[in-house]
Amino acid sequence: MPLSTIAPDNYKQLLDDKVQQIKRQFSPFQIPEPDVFESPTLAYRMRCEFRVWHDGEDLFHIMFNKETKQKVRIDYFPPASKLIDDVMQTLMKELKPNETLRRKLFQIDYLSTLSGEILVSLLYHKQLDDEWMEQAKLLKEKLSEHFKLDLVGRARKQKVILDRDFVIERLNVDGKEYIYKQVENSFTQPNAKVCEHMLNWAKNAIEYKGDLLELYCGNGNFSIALADKFDKVLATEISKTSVNAAQYNIEQNNIDNLKIVRMSAEEFTEAMAGTRKFNRLEGIELADYNCETIFVDPPRAGLDDDTVTMVSNYQHIIYISCNPDTLFNNLEVLDKTHKVEKFAVFDQFPYTHHLECGVVLSKR
Repeated sequence: MPLSTIAPDNYKQLLDDKVQQIKRQFSPFQIPEPDVFESPTLAYRMRCEFRVWHDGEDLFHIMFNKETKQKVRIDYFPPASKLIDDVMQTLMKELKPNETLRRKLFQIDYLSTLSGEILVSLLYHKQLDDEWMEQAKLLKEKLSEHFKLDLVGRARKQKVILDRDFVIERLNVDGKEYIYKQVENSFTQPNAKVCEHMLNWAKNAIEYKGDLLELYCGNGNFSIALADKFDKVLATEISKTSVNAAQYNIEQNNIDNLKIVRMSAEEFTEAMAGTRKFNRLEGIELADYNCETIFVDPPRAGLDDDTVTMVSNYQHIIYISCNPDTLFNNLEVLDKTHKVEKFAVFDQFPYTHHLECGVVLSKR
């Protein structure tokens, strides 16, 4: 994103242009007027990745312009959370004179939170030895005087953790605070304030009853917030790291009616169809769940054909999409059995063409 496009005074118009485009794109489905959820105009990104440029004694963050491929020096990044901005400037001052920590350093990743915790990952083209570890401990100790910070060092086939590789986020949803463990190098929503909007919208999208099935649940972001609306919740996720984080989040939020199964959506579709049996479902009787509602938040590729067919069997579908084009393709199929009841847009990435969408569908 060129920094020149970040103009808060133009935000409302840019968002309106995106909303109008979405309305045109989805007009074949006779969608209702979308609920529009804005982003903060600055300091909205909770995670950022920067390459590191070495220029003699100087050292600085850079990004590459997607159009010109030219590198752009980043001393201040307005989209980043204030916590990231503060840490990246302080960190660079500490790294510049430290030959051990700066040598072969090529990238820095930041994962921050609304709760005030931040994780910094230093990526290297060298193996991390005892000298690096000693200097990294001193760096963390110094940065921890000002920030609630943890540090990770990465090199080829090597990961060094000082002292944690995760942060604990706290999100306010429908008047209640939820705790979420977010692990380094795993998916988390990049815009925390918009994430709160998404959770609030999903939680109040319809009058829920019975049980809920969720596919692609990640660290339990949605299923944990929705759990108190249902008798029981069954959720699936393929990433082992995300499943472990979800189990932690279930415990921390005192959720007693939610079970997470480590399966892909495609595998769960096969299980539901009875075409394959999975040991991972041992102890879970699918017949015991009376799921009238299914929640899906798929990757950019959307739902595969078999999963769309399976999803179409549910009375209510809540679909969160990060790719309007694949959402459109899936709705072309689902429109045969379901009607769009609600439509929402979430501006996760201001000043870009991108909009996330939320759709509520009910059986015709």
